[in-house]
Amino acid sequence: MRRWTLATLLVGLAACGGQRGLRLSLLNASSQRPSNIAVYFTVEKADGMPVAGLAADKFRIYEDGQPVSQLESKQTILNPEVAAAHHLLLLIDMSGSVSESDDVGVIVDSARQFGARVQKYQKVAVYAFDGSKEIHRVVGFTAGPQEAIESLSGFKPKDPSTNLNGAVVEALAVLRAQMRSSSLPLTFGTLVVFTDGTDRAHRVPKTKLHEELALAEVDVMVIGVGNELDEAELRIIGKDGAILTKDRAQIASAFEQAAARVEAFSRRYYLLGYCSPARAGAHEVRIETIVDGDAGALGYQFNAAGFGPECDPTRKPSFNLKRPKVVSR
Repeated sequence: MRRWTLATLLVGLAACGGQRGLRLSLLNASSQRPSNIAVYFTVEKADGMPVAGLAADKFRIYEDGQPVSQLESKQTILNPEVAAAHHLLLLIDMSGSVSESDDVGVIVDSARQFGARVQKYQKVAVYAFDGSKEIHRVVGFTAGPQEAIESLSGFKPKDPSTNLNGAVVEALAVLRAQMRSSSLPLTFGTLVVFTDGTDRAHRVPKTKLHEELALAEVDVMVIGVGNELDEAELRIIGKDGAILTKDRAQIASAFEQAAARVEAFSRRYYLLGYCSPARAGAHEVRIETIVDGDAGALGYQFNAAGFGPECDPTRKPSFNLKRPKVVSR
């Protein structure tokens, strides 16, 4: 759920040629002298699946309905890290049913590989939970959490029960606090939860949990493995994806699937920069793309007052925000 809009945002979902197979969602845009335009957006298929890895020349730019030359505009894909911070919290069930099982080694190794894969796109933190009210920090948000994850091998729960609901609520609070602390204008959050069961502690009722999830401006994914899963409830918690299996031999595979999903969704973000030919007045930008026959577009308005030559399209965007904004995918 996005809680903000740009004053210059046009209705962002459009299609070209009557085709409606892609969804381009505008997250932010910047216009600055000498004539720099930068647009930050996501590309997804109509079913929500991410479209990753598009090169700059896969996009067509129009101003006021007229095509903008790719050669003259020098359009390029910028490193999105100059504009946005992505944070992921991996929350691991270490209640008695897990910590006393033979699966700890597999869980730790799977979590380590998960971190190694997604750290290319996200700052990763790892927390554990048991039956306690608080969640337990294993490692804070970092670009390399693997070594610290190994400490989970010796984790001893303070309370062997399972405070799943409370842990999710606490993890959302930690994730939101980290997002608010970012100095970049755009911040994104993802919570990935591993559990082998259901909430047994009843510290936080389902109604409270569901309220928190509805308000959470982050993506939430669940990995559930074991015979005691409440699949319906876990699908509610994992509102952006739930990988569930009763076969504990599939723990590693489930983590791998989750990592692949996070990676794909991380790569759907694009920061497209170009040099506008406009030199004065208000203008409408339209960005279109066609991938495998599916098409989509978005629109944005800017004012070219004072624009001139000597534009470098790789220049860092200047988003006009008074303070960092928390947005979901």
